Amino acid sequence: MSETPGRATVLVAAGGTGGHLFPAQALAAALSQRNLAVHLATDRRATRYGGGFTENAIHVVASATLRGRNPIALVQTVAALGVGLTQAWALIGRLKPAAVIGFGGYPTVPPVLAAAWRGVPTLIHDANAVIGRANRLLAPRVTAIATTFPNVFRDEPKLAAKATLTGNPVRPAVVAAAATPYPPLADPLRLLVFGGSQGARVMADVVPAAVGWLDPGLRPRLAVVQQARGEDVERVRNAYAGLAVTAEVAPFFADLPARMAASHLIVGRSGASTVAELAAIGRPAVLVPLPHALDQDQFANAGVLADAGGALRLVQTEFTPRRLAEELGALLAAPARLVAMAAAARTVGRLDAAERLADLVLKVAGITAKA
Repeated sequence: MSETPGRATVLVAAGGTGGHLFPAQALAAALSQRNLAVHLATDRRATRYGGGFTENAIHVVASATLRGRNPIALVQTVAALGVGLTQAWALIGRLKPAAVIGFGGYPTVPPVLAAAWRGVPTLIHDANAVIGRANRLLAPRVTAIATTFPNVFRDEPKLAAKATLTGNPVRPAVVAAAATPYPPLADPLRLLVFGGSQGARVMADVVPAAVGWLDPGLRPRLAVVQQARGEDVERVRNAYAGLAVTAEVAPFFADLPARMAASHLIVGRSGASTVAELAAIGRPAVLVPLPHALDQDQFANAGVLADAGGALRLVQTEFTPRRLAEELGALLAAPARLVAMAAAARTVGRLDAAERLADLVLKVAGITAKA
């Protein structure tokens, strides 16, 4: 590796959702500590999650997602990506980054493609157990690939040859929460329920009803924290009140990692960030993958934790109040099993993922970090 004079710049590209931007922010923090300047290329949604970047380091690049086969929609998508490529080409020419790193989502396609065509070293990171469509498009064209889980390319030797297992970088709040031991199993038994950044309607429909199916002697021992859509909050609160179950219900919890650490059991979806945070903190879970996804990424993500013994995976057709009540009752009645699941989940976690990914970025870029 050669020493780079001055302060090198790295451009990270990510779709404008928390699942893409949170790991990008974690990497940016690790690279900044190594004296690199970090810029973000993203879409307009990033205003909600882009707090880890200064305003002058965020660059909005046009993009669109390929959906369906409607000819008009395809033409519009290609046109938007074409505009994004032009913008990204100019941005890379102005910033002259030592490397460009994509974190998935179609907003990463123009910057990473433009970088590859300009001869700039490129790296993509995929947070899921199966590679996403945007990253699938980019994978043959990039210098290196970082994966969250092993064996993502078990049947693709050319891609496996340039893949490195780093894990999924997690936010500093998750690293802090991971220092919290699994809470003693005394009353109250704390159940945390969430379904992604907006909350899931199915959780509002199923979980309170499942609590109603529990043994009446168990219900008073429960304390539930549940994320629900705004329009569902009142009915979920009323459902728990009718069961005499202590519950805190809100559309959003800013301190979710700390609440995860304080919980005995979690019910939720299995997006990449959720699975990475459950594994890092080490908490048992009942995971309900988002159905109908083209890549079935959440199903695969949940399978990693389930195979390790840290979670139960229920497909949504099986996620009924009666079935969930059976699973909750069995788990809450078996403290030793919950403790073992918590430990098993932690074996999948990688708290050093941001540092490992930063090491790979420097290697790909040919940069020696300065103290």
